Amino acid sequence: MDLNAIYTELIMEHSTSKHNKRNLDNPDIKEKGHNPSCGDEITLELKLNNGVIEDLAFTGQGCAISQASTSIMIDLIKGKNIKEALKLTETFIGMIKREIKDDEELYALEDAMAFKNISNMPARVKCAVLAWHTLKEALEK
Repeated sequence: MDLNAIYTELIMEHSTSKHNKRNLDNPDIKEKGHNPSCGDEITLELKLNNGVIEDLAFTGQGCAISQASTSIMIDLIKGKNIKEALKLTETFIGMIKREIKDDEELYALEDAMAFKNISNMPARVKCAVLAWHTLKEALEK
């Protein structure tokens, strides 16, 4: 099985998975994200504990790319402090914009590297970055 097939399988698995798609009880931060190009909508809910993202979940609807990207982001970000989460967000967005090409730097994204080639599909870029931009907005408030 080649790497593209593995990445495709990973994206499809996360797009239908419900393990991160839920509401949190009494979230500390709640941020909505919307992609007017295709109608994707998400709401991120975060629980913080001394600057660490203790829990993170989402609700919303959208295409397989936006739903998978959100779920994979949550798996990566949960347990990180705000500074680490923002760094990973910048790395992901830099990867999508083709500003970061060094695989060593991209390895920090773990499964989120599955979206590396999404930049070859301009119509899907906004879908892939929706959750990441929403998280950045939430953490910078």
